[in-house]
Amino acid sequence: MLKVIIAAVVVVLLTIGIVYLIDKFVPKKVKPLILLGLWILIAFLAYKTFMSVYGEIQFNKVKNERYAIVIDNLIDIRDSQLAHRTVTGKFANNWDGLVRFLDTAQFTITQRRDTSILDEEATRRFGGVPTFKDIVVIDTLDFVKVKDSLFGADDRYKTMMNLPVGQTDAKFELKSGVIDQNGLNIPVFEVRAPKKLILNDQDPYLIAKENEVVSVDGVNGDAIKVGSMDEVNTNGNWPKNYSTKE
Repeated sequence: MLKVIIAAVVVVLLTIGIVYLIDKFVPKKVKPLILLGLWILIAFLAYKTFMSVYGEIQFNKVKNERYAIVIDNLIDIRDSQLAHRTVTGKFANNWDGLVRFLDTAQFTITQRRDTSILDEEATRRFGGVPTFKDIVVIDTLDFVKVKDSLFGADDRYKTMMNLPVGQTDAKFELKSGVIDQNGLNIPVFEVRAPKKLILNDQDPYLIAKENEVVSVDGVNGDAIKVGSMDEVNTNGNWPKNYSTKE
């Protein structure tokens, strides 16, 4: 966009220079028509320059608002997937299964305590002298529904898979599986929303430009995503300023 603005400013300045030369050297009879045409051209170029700047400002405003909403959904999805792994040992690979898990699964609330018990083998070894050993006891205190722990009375988890802005008939893309790390199969997942769907009604040129973003304070790449199918990573690819949940 900077190149467009510079080019437009140069053309405007050049046109003004031409107007000056015409005013000095062109016969008076044709001068008014030429000057009128040039001033119209100047006004048009000034308008296009303003709109190119204003259009990108508006695009960035829409983008930031929509990204924040999408990221809040992705955080809900990540929390749900992490709960699924905690309870089942793996990540869900489809939306129906994840919602069904949230509707039915429970966290077990436990308490860890240290205690001592009679070590019968050591007692026999020492001729009947009572000998004790330290152990750790895990007590089950209660069970809490996963959905209550994550969402309270809110049922937004039932629609969190739907893209909330842009192309709202689309869903987030969900994948899960395992990767080998030092001989161990580690569960992984990835959820993503392409920027072209989030910004589907915006200027195609600005969307294409946004897809090429590489910045510490922007969302890099052509999608907003959380997790990874290539490495053990449950982070999102957005900076923290985009969400109030982190």
